[in-house]
Amino acid sequence: MAGAARRTRVLVVDDEVSIREIVRGFLEKDGMAVGEAADGPSAVEIARETAPDVIVLDVMLPGFDGLEVLRRIRTFADPYVVLLTARHEEVDRIVGLTVGADDYLTKPFSPRELVARVHALLRRRRPGPQDPGDVLQAGDLLVDPRRRTVTRAGELVELTVLEFDLLAALVREPGMVFTRSQLLDAVWGADFYGNDHVLDVHVANLRRKLGDDPSRARYLETIRGVGFRYPDDRR
Repeated sequence: MAGAARRTRVLVVDDEVSIREIVRGFLEKDGMAVGEAADGPSAVEIARETAPDVIVLDVMLPGFDGLEVLRRIRTFADPYVVLLTARHEEVDRIVGLTVGADDYLTKPFSPRELVARVHALLRRRRPGPQDPGDVLQAGDLLVDPRRRTVTRAGELVELTVLEFDLLAALVREPGMVFTRSQLLDAVWGADFYGNDHVLDVHVANLRRKLGDDPSRARYLETIRGVGFRYPDDRR
């Protein structure tokens, strides 16, 4: 008899007990296994011990903040991360996504929306090393879907899951202009609940990591008023 499917593991990190309890209740009702942490150091330690699939992470934490938690976790694991912030300034969202968050919610938020966003991320299951996909080569860039690796001029480029998927989607169709909604559907999923600012941040991160100048783009070209493309006429 086949064993039961493993429950999705979620780590909820917030220093407010009431928020942790509410989020935990909604996630457990949805069949997920939920752990909790109330400060930065314990969040990193619990993530190392339990290997959660998803982390719901508050920015403002005792010990050290959520952005530092995220930086440290990304050195040993790659879970999906939904960032929670009570701040409304755009810079907080940009910084959070830059260090590797997949999505964000601003407090106060709807627990049902949080659960929906977690499901949307989980539908983008990480491909394993045996997943099909030919190596994509364009100029000095090699994108290997099987190994989930990118090299530029022979040098490995470290990308997050979403950055890799975004680049691969564009490289597979050089010269094709993708609208913003097409890229969000292809990479984040058709039921993505966020706004397209997330796409802008990940494009900016990719450009920085690839050393791409947006004014003379070799890899990620902006088509104003439409979206983005991977040029097929690079020099």
